[in-house]
Amino acid sequence: MNTETIGLNAGLVWAALNEAETVDTKQLKKMAKLKNDKELFAALGWLAREGKLVFQPSEDGKELLVSLAQG
Repeated sequence: MNTETIGLNAGLVWAALNEAETVDTKQLKKMAKLKNDKELFAALGWLAREGKLVFQPSEDGKELLVSLAQG
């Protein structure tokens, strides 16, 4: 995996989140059609560094919920 691939995956994740309000990481990986958790979390890191994401735990604390930051 290289920087270009991570950037492309970040675009897929952003597009998936733009279609949904808040999703857990399992749903997000499927929606973005990523192969594995490494691809997902690298893309999430890219978007988080740009300040484009909001993270919160699920009600039961077992999942990480992700949504796009407003503004």
